[in-house]
Amino acid sequence: MFGVDILSYRYHFSAGLVNSTLPAYVPRMNSAFSASGDHLADMIVYLARLGQSPAHAGPPGGPAHSLTAAQWTALRYFARANRFSRTPSAFSDFHATTRGTASQTVKSMVALGLLARQSHATDGRSTLIEVTAAGRQMLQHDPLRALRRVLEQLDPTTRRSLSDALDQAVARLAQSRDAPVFGSCADCSHCQIAEPASYCHCTQSLLTLPEMGEICVDFLPNRRPA
Repeated sequence: MFGVDILSYRYHFSAGLVNSTLPAYVPRMNSAFSASGDHLADMIVYLARLGQSPAHAGPPGGPAHSLTAAQWTALRYFARANRFSRTPSAFSDFHATTRGTASQTVKSMVALGLLARQSHATDGRSTLIEVTAAGRQMLQHDPLRALRRVLEQLDPTTRRSLSDALDQAVARLAQSRDAPVFGSCADCSHCQIAEPASYCHCTQSLLTLPEMGEICVDFLPNRRPA
């Protein structure tokens, strides 16, 4: 009987200890898991795939379903790239794919009438890619619009923290793989910001205000990855 009482005491004591410490431990454990590199990488990939999926972006057979993920990426890129970056080779670097694959994607978009090739004004050997009026219209059905709305609805402080974290992650991964980092002139070391026009020391060109927010292949971040 005495032995049973001791066992009972030990059981209740252990249960009480677990119950008293578990509420404080579980949040820390959950936080550690959700902040792990594995979890964050999985969530970033899932968010990208969910954001690009046309499954809920319109009726089956509608405009959102008419392009592949690579074609949507090309359309978005050339719509946002500056005049120095609207080339097939720059898109290849941005899409992290081979020049041949990028060229085939651009070719298919030209055939659809969503992109058009133009001769470079100063370099006859280069070709610039421009988004056509039909391409601009197609962007109104971009599956990524829902993700953009979700991000815009985040608290400004959270959105700024997310932006900084993603910038650091992109810069470090690009550095480790010897890949280019894309960004806008507003955050570039080459850019001398001024009114009414800024100046790019890399291309030795004046930049208009709209160009300051466009994607550039010559981007050099103001902050280097630690």
